[in-house]
This record gives sequence, C-alpha cells and structure tokens, in this order.
Amino acid sequence: MKKILFLITLLSFIITSSLAISGGDFSWMNGFNVQAQADPLGFRARLATRFKINDTTVDAVISATKSAADAYMVLRCREISGYPIQHAINNYKSKRNSGWGVYAQSLGIKSGSQDFKNLKSGDDLYSGSKKTQGKKSSKGNGNGKSKGKK
Repeated sequence: MKKILFLITLLSFIITSSLAISGGDFSWMNGFNVQAQADPLGFRARLATRFKINDTTVDAVISATKSAADAYMVLRCREISGYPIQHAINNYKSKRNSGWGVYAQSLGIKSGSQDFKNLKSGDDLYSGSKKTQGKKSSKGNGNGKSKGKK
C-alpha cells in the first residue's frame, strides 16, 4: 500500500513539474488575456498608445488574431522586425499554429536574441516594464574599441 501511495505521489509530482516547465515560455499570455478581457476599451487604447497606431489599425490587428495577447505579439514582433503591420498580420495568419518562435523567425527575429528573450519573458503593456523597442534602440551596445566618454 505504501509503495502504491509513493508511486502515485511521484507520478503526480512528475506530471506537475512537466506542466510547469512546458508553460514557462510565454506563460504571461494567459494573465495578459484576462486583463485585456476585463477592460477591452482600455486594452485598445493601450495598444494604440503603446504602438502609436490609429483605431483602424487596432481593429485590423485584433480582428486578425485569436486573442488579445496574440494582437500584442503581432504588434511587438512587427515593431522589433520593422516590417509593415500588414506583413506581420499575414505572417501571423500563415504561422499561427506553428508557435511564436517560428512566427518571430519568419519576421527575422532570431530565437536566441535578446529581443526574443524579452518577448518570452512578458509584455510591457500591463507589466509596467520598459522593454527595448525594436532594433534601433540597441544602439550603443556594440563591441567597439572606444572606451566611452571621459
């Protein structure tokens, strides 16, 4: 009896651990969707302000995506890659079942890059953190020979 109880406990621990590990990447998206659903008008306003886009563009992105977090990810990946919004939407439609890594790579975002790590770690719409906005903002982080200003 003790062996059976031990095996059941061990099995439930293994299952729980594997679920926690697999949900680590982009796990912030569930909470993001809950917040966006609680205040849809506020979400739309945040998207428009954060990405400097008009209401028509917000409507286009939201109607093309499955969830609020997906809409944010399309806009965020578009921002990082520099591609036009329509290109990002079209890629989303063709890659939406392939995972965010495949989608990001289709826009030229490398899976091991800091930009991709930022995408995995969370959003900057509700979390309050200021993430790097696009490739242009990484200026000054190179490996030049200059020792900086004195």
